[in-house]
Amino acid sequence: MTRYIDIRKNTYLDSVSLMSMSTKANAVEGVTQALLGMATPMNKEVLLNVGVQDPAIDAAKPSDLMIVIDAADDLIDAAIQAVDDILARKNASAGDAAEIRYRTLDGAFEEVPDSNLVLISVNGAFAAREARKALVAGKHVMIFSDNVSVEDEIELKALAHEKGLLLMGPDCGTAIINGTGLAFANAVRRGSIGIVGASGTGSQEISVRVHDFGGGISQLIGTGGRDLSAEVGGVMMIDGINALAADPGTEVIVIVSKPPADEVAGRVLAVAAESGKPVVVCFLGSPRTESGYDNVQLVSGTKPAALAAVLATGVDESTLDLHALNIPLVEEVRGKLAPEQQYVRGLFCGGTLCDEAMFAALATFDNVYSNIQQDPAYRLGATDVSKEHTYLDLGDDDFTNGRPHPMIDPTLRLQRLAHEADDPEVGVIAMDFIVGFGSHEDPVGVTIPAIAEAKAKAAARGQHLEILGYVLGTDLDSPAVAEQVAQLEAAGVTIASSSTNLGLLAREFVAKGDHR
Repeated sequence: MTRYIDIRKNTYLDSVSLMSMSTKANAVEGVTQALLGMATPMNKEVLLNVGVQDPAIDAAKPSDLMIVIDAADDLIDAAIQAVDDILARKNASAGDAAEIRYRTLDGAFEEVPDSNLVLISVNGAFAAREARKALVAGKHVMIFSDNVSVEDEIELKALAHEKGLLLMGPDCGTAIINGTGLAFANAVRRGSIGIVGASGTGSQEISVRVHDFGGGISQLIGTGGRDLSAEVGGVMMIDGINALAADPGTEVIVIVSKPPADEVAGRVLAVAAESGKPVVVCFLGSPRTESGYDNVQLVSGTKPAALAAVLATGVDESTLDLHALNIPLVEEVRGKLAPEQQYVRGLFCGGTLCDEAMFAALATFDNVYSNIQQDPAYRLGATDVSKEHTYLDLGDDDFTNGRPHPMIDPTLRLQRLAHEADDPEVGVIAMDFIVGFGSHEDPVGVTIPAIAEAKAKAAARGQHLEILGYVLGTDLDSPAVAEQVAQLEAAGVTIASSSTNLGLLAREFVAKGDHR
């Protein structure tokens, strides 16, 4: 094995590009590990934690690009050339007339003074500084970066509110503004339903379900996952609701969030009631069942939220295919599982999809573990072994620190899948596959070999292992949902029609009537 280290001085690449290129580099023949990242203290620490240490890395500055490649001795030269080609293709695309690169925000503002939105995807240590510059310049901001302090978030959102601007984020994974998808997004038709989401994949899921039900999206405004916390106070959620209330192209408003702070939820509902429009609210995992306002409807899941929004536009429910839960399928799968196969393991790229499936399980079982469990007694760390019912959000910061998001690079999930398949008490492994802008070009195709291996392990010990999959996307995405579903079905995977149905099916497959 040979290790190649290259430090390229003053070569900046944004984090989204680096995640994508790292995925491609790790797929090169002969490469056992390829790491591409800016030489920030955090990235240097990540390298140190995986055993990569070198004086050149120690001396590198945050503006330098670090390239580390471990490959077989006889393939190292070809691997280096392949990674160089990946970087060259990125640089070539940056030279196209439609994509001009600027070294600073000030330079971009000077050349494109009419720009009104800045997407920030730099290391979290620098994101707040760049966001502040953009807000002072009068630009709306979307912060894709994570690891921004809550203190900075509060200050930036106060500044944005004062200036009448949107500050989406930090850690804002999706938005659709005037029909253009930002960060991770899906191709959905334009329409009259506006979404304000404090959960990225939850917003994506509702947008694609609206599309599936024949509706369309006017705007999708992300807020960042901490916005409805007691500390931040729902500043951007409230500003987003008000923006959609004032938008003549929006007839119905949808709000989606993981469980909000109770006092913040109350303020959000009151503002929603003042919007003058029908509002559908999906607070996943919240004990609230009534909003207290005539025009504000609380629902319990992402599919019900999308359906309620579409119906509020005047669509006749009898014309829709609602993909009801397949009860005969539940009985069929229960009959295939051995008595000891009583547990579900959920391996999710989307945090909200993991939450929704986990809350479905918690409605029946009390032994549900997760890295995003609110109860500390049932919380797992990124390196902990799964136990009983386990639902993992592999896109959580604990898993992605120094790694590409699993929507871009599925390597960590593939490893975890193999591990879960070794447990003879596991009956169901549930997984989401997210397609669309920003995601892996073939998330199903790259996972099929691992699925085959997992099922073979169970078969070798005389068991049936049920793999349950859900593809989040539309017929307009690339790759299209139908194409991804066909691959899964050919591999013997059972398909759920929505995130909501995924959680319900996974739970019912192992409930077996006695709700173990």
